[in-house]
Amino acid sequence: MTELVFYEKPGCIGNKQQKAILRKLGISLEVRDILSETWTSESLRSFFGDKAISAWFNESAPRVKSGEIDIDHLNEAEALRLMVEQPILIKRPLMIYQSLKQSGFTVGPVLDYLGVYLNESQKVESCPMQDEPCETVP
Repeated sequence: MTELVFYEKPGCIGNKQQKAILRKLGISLEVRDILSETWTSESLRSFFGDKAISAWFNESAPRVKSGEIDIDHLNEAEALRLMVEQPILIKRPLMIYQSLKQSGFTVGPVLDYLGVYLNESQKVESCPMQDEPCETVP
C-alpha cells in the first residue's frame, strides 16, 4: 500500500470525500490536522510549486470569501505570513508522497504520480456547501 501524508481540516466534508477516493484506490493515508501543524513560510512554500499565489488559498475561508483578504493582490511573503498565522487560509488538502508535495485535490505532482485522475463530474476540489463557510461535519 502507498502511504500518503494528507493534511486536512478535521471534519471537512470535502476532505472526507477526497480521502474516500484515495482509499478506494488502495492508497494508505497518514492523516494530519492542517490547523494544528506548526507551519513556517519555508515549510508551506514547497506545496505550491509554480501555482499563482491566489491558488494557494482556500477560497471558502471566511476572510477570503468576504473579501477581507484580497488574494489577487498579495505578494509571496504576505501570502505565506497570513497562512502561517491562520492555517484556515491554506488550500486543502496538503499532500506529501515521498519527495512530492502539492496543495489542493486537483491536477498536481502527487495525484498525477499516484494515478489519481478526476473527471469533470467529480466536484471534490471545492467545498460542497458553497453557500456557507466550509467548516466541519457536525
